[in-house]
Amino acid sequence: MRTARATAAAVTAVVGAGAAAVAVGRFASDAALRVPPGGPLPTEPRLTVHGTAAGQISLTRDLAALRPGHYGLAGEGSHAVVGPVLAGTSDSADTVVRRLERVTRGTLEPGDHVWLTPNLHVGDPGTALGLDHTGLEIPGDLGPLPAWFVPGARDTWVLVVHGLGTTREHTMNVMEFLHRHRFPVLALAYRGDPESPRSPDGLNHLGETEWHDLDVALHHAVAAGARQVVLYGWSTGATMALRAAARSMVREHVAGLILDSPVLSWDATLRALAAARRTPGALLPLAVRAAQGRTGLYGDRGPGAVHLARIGVPTRIFHGPDDTVAPWRFSRRLAAAHPNIVTLHTVRGAPHAAMWNADPHTYEEALRRFLTPLM
Repeated sequence: MRTARATAAAVTAVVGAGAAAVAVGRFASDAALRVPPGGPLPTEPRLTVHGTAAGQISLTRDLAALRPGHYGLAGEGSHAVVGPVLAGTSDSADTVVRRLERVTRGTLEPGDHVWLTPNLHVGDPGTALGLDHTGLEIPGDLGPLPAWFVPGARDTWVLVVHGLGTTREHTMNVMEFLHRHRFPVLALAYRGDPESPRSPDGLNHLGETEWHDLDVALHHAVAAGARQVVLYGWSTGATMALRAAARSMVREHVAGLILDSPVLSWDATLRALAAARRTPGALLPLAVRAAQGRTGLYGDRGPGAVHLARIGVPTRIFHGPDDTVAPWRFSRRLAAAHPNIVTLHTVRGAPHAAMWNADPHTYEEALRRFLTPLM
């Protein structure tokens, strides 16, 4: 009898431990699988507004607040644009003063909690940039997909697609540049985005299923007269671009790929986001297994894995060593393995999906050189 009780207690403990492990894995995997569009990534620190003055804003001193370049500054109900750090303007060792270029939504008050975001613009290409555009609904597998179309004179279209923690507003960072060079631009909102269909399981699949929505947009572009298309993606949008270029039935129209901060290892990205939620290192494998069980994610180790050698089009990667979400080493390996078709433009001092923000002029010049042969 005593043995039976001991056995029952042991089984209960094992079951309880197993249930706890499943719960921990699900919670940790949510850091990547439930990133809200337009919300901060768990890797992005919250900053406090200490004050504003004419053309200046004082923020909590943090490595993030010291980043070079131009960023959006988002809060609850507010958005602004900040420029470089202003040297010699802070009278406190606890604050950083940056140039405040404009407040685009709401107000900024002392004590507000904010975070840096790569997207500088809010609204649509008309209200934010003054560009003529058409709002479209492209029929997708799960329902209509909202898109912006900015016309251009060329028959090479650029399809732009955002990634983790942003919306299609992020693509407006480069829209003026593309419009100035007369490219038609199609900016897609895909499953899980605001006003877009919900993924059947409500989870982000890090591009592994979302690429179907980009494929629909690619078909739309070809049917609308695009002779060739450049796929331009940030973060998991870059993953989507790779998948579409390899698997689409109209992939022969893909003339080039632009990959900014590409997620080339879904499990490395998932581990990074889970760790940013303070998941202990010993529990990170649980997060990976939970994500696999919930989504079927296996990346390049699964059936039908994508390899760039099978795509074979010119590819420009913008990435850098300060990206803590999508490790830079995978972009370096990809460029080293395919030197004839892949060029890597290294950007230092920029977080995930913010390579343009660190130095827009240099970024756009590299973009121009890449796109010129494809015009």
